[in-house]
Amino acid sequence: MSVISTQDELIGWAPKTVRFWRVMAVAFCAFSILGHWMEIPYCLFMDWAFGIVEDDSLVFADPMYPFCVYGFAAVGAALVLVPYRKFLVTHRSSIARAVIEFFIVAVLVSMLGELIMGLLLNQPDPITGEYPLWDNSYLPGNILKQAWLVNDILLGAVITLYVWVLYPITVKVVNAIPERWGWPVTIIVVVSFAVLCFFKFQN
Repeated sequence: MSVISTQDELIGWAPKTVRFWRVMAVAFCAFSILGHWMEIPYCLFMDWAFGIVEDDSLVFADPMYPFCVYGFAAVGAALVLVPYRKFLVTHRSSIARAVIEFFIVAVLVSMLGELIMGLLLNQPDPITGEYPLWDNSYLPGNILKQAWLVNDILLGAVITLYVWVLYPITVKVVNAIPERWGWPVTIIVVVSFAVLCFFKFQN
């Protein structure tokens, strides 16, 4: 029981508390920007290796442009995958086995998410055949011409890193803020992010 309590305290998974949602608010804002920054070296490599990234891509054009999909992913991972992490820690024989199993599931989740998004939003033009968002159809390891195994493995690694390392760090940092400063700091972060979004999305 002490191990479970320690894990609960470490990862801060308590959705019924205000403190938890303050962590989520800060995480959404922070990872909407950090996710964009993560894409920059990845897209540079992918463009060099496969030539699949346009030179005028928004990834390169404005590093401060929020990619809110990563913010939503951070919150979703905390709500859904952190409890799964807790389950693995208490039900597997070793941490290594738990991490490996988590990574495999994270890759499958990434693949499913990319595939669903592609089938819904990235259908090729009936005349030109061009894909509006991305074109994985000619890449080896593509799934139904939408998801791409290379992307999914990387996203699975990022999700694993976030849930096992970055999320606990985020919780510790936010929880280290004295309670009297909790709301002011959260409000400053959220308002600053909202202002950034207003100006970036306007342009």
